[in-house]
Amino acid sequence: MDRLSRRIDDKAVLRLIRRFLQARVMMDGAVQARTEGTPQGAPLLANVLLDEVDKTLEKCGLCFARYADDCNVYVRSQRAGERVLAAMRRIYLGLKLTVNEAKTAVGIVFGRKFLGYCLRRWSGGFVKIAVAPKAIETFKDRIRAITRRMGGRSMEQVAELLREYMPGWKAYFRLAQTPKVFQNLDSWIRHRVRAAQLKQWRRGTTIYRELRRLGLLTR
Repeated sequence: MDRLSRRIDDKAVLRLIRRFLQARVMMDGAVQARTEGTPQGAPLLANVLLDEVDKTLEKCGLCFARYADDCNVYVRSQRAGERVLAAMRRIYLGLKLTVNEAKTAVGIVFGRKFLGYCLRRWSGGFVKIAVAPKAIETFKDRIRAITRRMGGRSMEQVAELLREYMPGWKAYFRLAQTPKVFQNLDSWIRHRVRAAQLKQWRRGTTIYRELRRLGLLTR
């Protein structure tokens, strides 16, 4: 709030933002007070607070990518990475921020996840943007839940849930340069849907009749 007040003169706007930061949250059906952090979806406020970090990295001539509180800094060696990380820890301490140790490390850029993406080295020395393995597994878990054969949903409901989820996921990862991944996922999803449909038809006679109706059997 101190940083915002240096840039914003409108006290009504400042009051609104303060209320937003102090708003209670619902946990397990109960409303609770929140003592730290910001509500989900506040990257603009993160930019206000972390502007000092960005300016320090720029002043040092370092390449970095940051969105909200996720940040990758790119250097040439392990030693340089450790030096930069130590400096950033001091900056975060001054901002009263806690580093998430589980997600913080110095390592080779290839394979590191950032916003669901990762970088891959291909033959010929080419570097491509790919969907991170963890993001793919999360996607598959969601598809498994939707197409679960004992889920009690009709195929119309399954199709509607897939239409709600898949276009957004595909749009988010549209920058990925690995079309083979999407082709494999498409094949896998079709297999899941076919298996769910066969389970709903249940009996062999029903499966035979429906496949004939669809023109997939000639006799």
